Amino acid sequence: MNAITQRRRREAITAALLLAFLIALPLPIHDVYTRNLFIITLLFAGLAQSWNILGGLCGQISLGHSLYFGIGAYVSTLLFVGPHISPWLGMCAAFGTAGLLALLVGWPCFRLSGHYYAIATVVVQEIGYLLFLNWDWVGAASGVYIPFRGESWLGLQFRTAKLPYFYLTLAFATLTWLIAWWIEGSRLGYTFRAVKDDAIAARSLGVRIFPSKMAAAFISGGLTGMGGAIFAQYVGYIDPDSILSGPLSILIALPAVLGGVGTLWGPLLGAAVLIPLRELSSTFLGGSGSGVDLMLYGALIMVVALLRPQGLVSLFPRAKTEAAR
Repeated sequence: MNAITQRRRREAITAALLLAFLIALPLPIHDVYTRNLFIITLLFAGLAQSWNILGGLCGQISLGHSLYFGIGAYVSTLLFVGPHISPWLGMCAAFGTAGLLALLVGWPCFRLSGHYYAIATVVVQEIGYLLFLNWDWVGAASGVYIPFRGESWLGLQFRTAKLPYFYLTLAFATLTWLIAWWIEGSRLGYTFRAVKDDAIAARSLGVRIFPSKMAAAFISGGLTGMGGAIFAQYVGYIDPDSILSGPLSILIALPAVLGGVGTLWGPLLGAAVLIPLRELSSTFLGGSGSGVDLMLYGALIMVVALLRPQGLVSLFPRAKTEAAR
């Protein structure tokens, strides 16, 4: 058994143990606020892992992922509100629509590189935000309410229970991790890393640069759209400010950046630290409107960035070694 096979087996075992722990985690906890914190953290762990496929593994830094998140939320919601299509099918439709939109965005934008590509994604995201903000058919600035049709797993609606949404977001985070883990050990993953490290050298070795970027964009955008569909069902209301804004794009990327860009565990670790910090600081310090919560939140991110530029995953020697391979 070679070193790579041993490493991947260790990763799978670690993931299985972590999943077992998370499955049991909310059972003794009945506080609604704490369960909500778990749900939001798991959701953004999945979103950060989705972003990491494009921004970390393939090296294409996108700052407009809220566009795919919002599209997924709108597609699933409108299918549920209009023709009464199940949110489960809505999530599949959200994945496909957001993935195709990512291809549409990538077609012209991948001609750019570096910070030019990042700026282009911001521009496209803002265009999408303004379009939905003024589009009456999708509710414009007023947004869309999701009608409650009774508690059921089929409709993914639960009036007061938080536990079903916990397991739904846990399944989403697990799915994104498994896809990232599979990509990392596959030929596609090696192609992504070649594009990230040196596109010119990769092209000279026969790597198809543009199709590789498009594949990463489709997977990343599609999974982000699926996360948007889950979020819409959880909150029961969507509008452009909550699901298509620029700050949301940054929040999707930040856990991966804080935890370790391009690593398998970085997005999970970053979300486990960043999202509770954000929610707790906002709850206990944000009520006065003085912005103390935002200053504390930003200061802590800066400290981590200065002390651990490779991300929190560098605190663990084995993970750091594997991330540098």
